[in-house]
Amino acid sequence: MMASLRNSPAINWTLFPNASSQLGLQRGLPFLVRAELTPAASNSTRKDRLGRRQVLAVGPITTWVSLFYSTSSSFAAEAKKGFLSVVDKKDGYSFLYPFGWQEVVIEGEDKVFKDVIEPLESVSVNMIPTSKQDIRDLGSPQEVAEVLIKKVLTSPSQKSKLVEATEHDVEGKTYYTFEFVAQAPNFTRHALGAISIGNGKFYTVTTGAKERRWEKMKDKLHTVIDSFKIFNV
Repeated sequence: MMASLRNSPAINWTLFPNASSQLGLQRGLPFLVRAELTPAASNSTRKDRLGRRQVLAVGPITTWVSLFYSTSSSFAAEAKKGFLSVVDKKDGYSFLYPFGWQEVVIEGEDKVFKDVIEPLESVSVNMIPTSKQDIRDLGSPQEVAEVLIKKVLTSPSQKSKLVEATEHDVEGKTYYTFEFVAQAPNFTRHALGAISIGNGKFYTVTTGAKERRWEKMKDKLHTVIDSFKIFNV
């Protein structure tokens, strides 16, 4: 039963590349308000006219900025406080990620968000085609998690340990969630994952942080994993 998962050539993708050169930061275009500097003028009419021009120029900018932040606030309000939501209507999944994380591009990944200061704090979503209809067809939570961790989620140079793996149902869909630790030569990462099957795809979402920051980040990371849902498309 697990042989199909363990030996499947389709499960041959890396969720956590270490090379930062593979990351492509996607930044929003900043806006710039340029102030016009003028020498002091003794003519009060000129001052008044300049003042009116500044008010007229700043007015639309202020309105635009207000609308921008209002829209952003509305978007953030749809998710849990301190988190933003992602809904992928094409591939049929949704999840939350901490406010402040930025989307990055990694070849072979469907979606990745990360903290640019603490790069090991990230969430990654990936999927591969499958003929299976239910995640339970692949084995128990412990069996599937062990194979994923050893064969996909960590490299051969890392020592990994499965902490726990559980099963739960949401709206008739079965999910496996698991916790593991991966020790590399220069860091230790404490991570969480969730997997499920739907839309003819095997979905995997993973998140984590450096071991030294685990206690501080674990509640947020659990929120990310618990928020992951797939829906029919």
